[in-house]
Amino acid sequence: MRALQLVSSWDVDNAAAAVVASDGAVVGTIGDIDRPFELASVTKVLSGWTAMIAVEEGTIGLDDPVGQPGCTLRHLLAHAGGYPTDGPEPISAPARRRIYSNSGIELAAAAIEARAGMSFADYLADAVLEPLGMTGSRLVGSPASGMVGTAADLSRLLAELQRPALLSAGGAHEAVTIQFPDLTGIVPGVGRFDPCPWGLGIEIRGTKSPHWTGITNSPATFGHFGASGTMLWVDPEAGCGLVALTDRRFDDWSDALDQWSQLSDAVVAERAGVAP
Repeated sequence: MRALQLVSSWDVDNAAAAVVASDGAVVGTIGDIDRPFELASVTKVLSGWTAMIAVEEGTIGLDDPVGQPGCTLRHLLAHAGGYPTDGPEPISAPARRRIYSNSGIELAAAAIEARAGMSFADYLADAVLEPLGMTGSRLVGSPASGMVGTAADLSRLLAELQRPALLSAGGAHEAVTIQFPDLTGIVPGVGRFDPCPWGLGIEIRGTKSPHWTGITNSPATFGHFGASGTMLWVDPEAGCGLVALTDRRFDDWSDALDQWSQLSDAVVAERAGVAP
C-alpha cells in the first residue's frame, strides 16, 4: 500500500507496519515485520481477548466478583473497577469513572490464573498465540504491558479481530462493545473525554477528538496504542486493520499522534475504493 510509505518518514530508529483486510489478507507491509518490538499497552488487546476466551471456556465469568466490593472482571477489563493506573488500592467505587488502570488488568489476569491453575502467560500462549501461529510473540511481563511481538504476528491478530476463530461471534462482539457507556475518563497522553468509551481490554474510538487514530476512522474503530511507540486498530467500516510498531517511546515522540493519525487517514483513504 502506498499509504504505508509514510512510515519511512517517521523519526524512529526502527519501524514495521502492516494493513490487513477484513477477510484476513495482508494487503501491505513496510519494514522488517519479523523484528520483535515491545508492545507496551497494545498487550491489553491480547489480554482482553484471552480473558474472553477464559469466559467462554467457563474458567471465569465476566460478572464474577474480582477485587474490591462491587467490582467484577467486566469492570476491571473496562477500566471501570476504581483502581489507579498503578497500585493495588482502589481510589473510587466501581463504575464511577473510566480510570485507565494497569492494575485492573493485572487483577483480572490474576483472577484467571487462580481459576485456571496456570500462569496467565501460559494461558495467553495456549489460547491465543499458539492457535494463531504468533511464534515471534510472548508475554514477558505484566499482562497490561509486557508483550513482545512482531508486525507479522500482530497481522494475524488483526485477522482474528476481524474474523474471529477463537471466540464465538457473540463473545467477540462483547469484547468490542462499549461497557458502562456513560463513564468519563482520560486516555493517557491524549486527553479527557466525556464519554470515554471502552470495550473489554480494548479501546473504542467513539467520538473522541483529538485521537491517536485518524480523523476519518469511524466511531466503531477499536484497538490500542502503547507507550513504546506502537499502535493497532481495526475499523469495521473501512474493512481493514492497521498495526504500526516502532522503538521510539511515545513520551519522547512529540508528533506521534499526528504521525499515527496521518497514516491512519491515508490507509482509510486508500482502502475506500476496495470492497471489504
